[in-house]
Amino acid sequence: MTTITLQEHKKIYFASDFHLGYPDHQTSLTRERKVVKWLDTIKKDAQTIFLVGDIFDFWFEYKNVVPKGFVRLLGKLAELSDGGIEIIIFSGNHDIWMFDYFTKEMNIKVYRDFQEYSIHYQHQITSFYVIHGDGLGPGDYGYKFLKKVFESKLSQWAFSWLHPHLGITLATWWSGSRKDEERIRRELQFRGEGEWLWAYAKEQEAQKHRDFYVFGHRHLLLDLPVGEKGSRYINLGQWAYDDENSNHYAVFDGLELVVKKFA
Repeated sequence: MTTITLQEHKKIYFASDFHLGYPDHQTSLTRERKVVKWLDTIKKDAQTIFLVGDIFDFWFEYKNVVPKGFVRLLGKLAELSDGGIEIIIFSGNHDIWMFDYFTKEMNIKVYRDFQEYSIHYQHQITSFYVIHGDGLGPGDYGYKFLKKVFESKLSQWAFSWLHPHLGITLATWWSGSRKDEERIRRELQFRGEGEWLWAYAKEQEAQKHRDFYVFGHRHLLLDLPVGEKGSRYINLGQWAYDDENSNHYAVFDGLELVVKKFA
């Protein structure tokens, strides 16, 4: 478990699922500018910023090449990191192939697996369990198989031999083709007890208590109880679709975690 000592008048921010690159360049560019504007508004009091996966709709780091575009976001992240703000990224199922570029270029930690944080503020200690969330919980066996394929070193090695023009074009097309309107409508429906990440949080809480379980991936803004000790499951929603679940983030001031919408 990593300990973060929160300084007075500082805050910790969480956001996920920007899906930059989707569905086209101009729409993505408008969203990227909004994300950068949000980062500018929080930099005055941000101590740590968690970006909890699917920042990009597709990302692959070749040995000497990264995907074209996203310069506004990359520049802003570099500026914030150079200015002393800690930035932590969790790779999601769309940017699963993040390796060491962000760490080497911007001193940004990148994780694929869950991480636990103990946040100390004055005399209060609050525990967080953070992960993107793809492939967790019951069911979804087809994706769980794909996840193993995508995470394998062999798959990464094989893809790296595709010319970037071909590889990135194919991957971007495949990613975008899986977002038809009916699929999005089903995705944004609350499933009650069938919410698999909520079920996963409950399983984890039964093994060890944490105060907050913070996930991305689901695209549905959720704040639900977990266990009998007051724990909460927070899903951060998304910034990719323009609806009531979009453009949200969570902010923790050492005492409480609040979900807000960025206009």
